[in-house]
Amino acid sequence: MRSDLFNPSHAEAATAQAGMTLQNSKMLKVALNGEVITRQGAMVAYQGQMDFQALGAGGLGKFLKQQLTGEGIPLMKVSGRGDLFLADLASDVFVIDLEGGQDQLTINGRNVLAFEPSLSWDLHRVQGAGMLSTSGLFNCLFSGRGRIAITCKGTPVVLNVDQPTYADPQAAVCWSAGLRTGFHRADQLGLGTLLGRTTGESYTMSFAGQGFVVVQPSEELPASLISGTGSGDQAGGGAAGGLLGGLLGR
Repeated sequence: MRSDLFNPSHAEAATAQAGMTLQNSKMLKVALNGEVITRQGAMVAYQGQMDFQALGAGGLGKFLKQQLTGEGIPLMKVSGRGDLFLADLASDVFVIDLEGGQDQLTINGRNVLAFEPSLSWDLHRVQGAGMLSTSGLFNCLFSGRGRIAITCKGTPVVLNVDQPTYADPQAAVCWSAGLRTGFHRADQLGLGTLLGRTTGESYTMSFAGQGFVVVQPSEELPASLISGTGSGDQAGGGAAGGLLGGLLGR
């Protein structure tokens, strides 16, 4: 049998040790010998003996935050030995090494594909967001030592924040945790209406300090439009707002 399909470039990526590697630009291979945390539904194939266990949002506290904010990561724990292949709608995949200490990364939950259990993570309110927008108010802060795989819809740009930097909050994939962030209405930045026509940019996210921000060439739908829960006034008032405030204070 002959076909370009059997070109060596399509063969399984060789791995010398356990851990994450890119099978190709749109698929992650995990040479598993223990455990890995992945997005639910990301498995496209595996070889060997593995057990899949749903983790919901990653614990009771994170689950409650996710229900109140509409943000978070539906996770599963995969344990065993063998080769695990992960993907998300043919998005581009990138592997990042966090090296502990002050090496922290804020990531849009929808762009998290998999990470090693040695990493710690939690939902955090995006600094400066307030209640200006119904999306992107909460993102995932990762810290510790280990590898994490993220997805980008299209080839991203990595912007060095060495001058005032702005991005659509739905296109911002991840950024240095030490950056100062803010949300601005379009009219505050001169992107308002012109002769009764809108620009389509309701809010813009700003970044300042020293670090980087990764921006993908695609805008995600707000979580509130997908799940119906949102993070607007529902999270800000009544008992829900009080419970959320308590959780975020931990």
